[in-house]
Amino acid sequence: MSMDDKARHKGEEVKGSVKEGWGKLTDNKNLEAEGKAEKWAGKAKGAVDEAVDDLTDGKTRR
Repeated sequence: MSMDDKARHKGEEVKGSVKEGWGKLTDNKNLEAEGKAEKWAGKAKGAVDEAVDDLTDGKTRR
């Protein structure tokens, strides 16, 4: 995966964390849930990036 994809996915994860925190702070359950979903989507995409890199490099990174 390209560094742009990895950065975008990490950004999505961070954005979701901020949104989740803001939802908790303002007692907005919808915003909190939306933030959690974005955060976990970013984490999942990042895990897929790592798996693809592992498969294409032929090296195990973990």
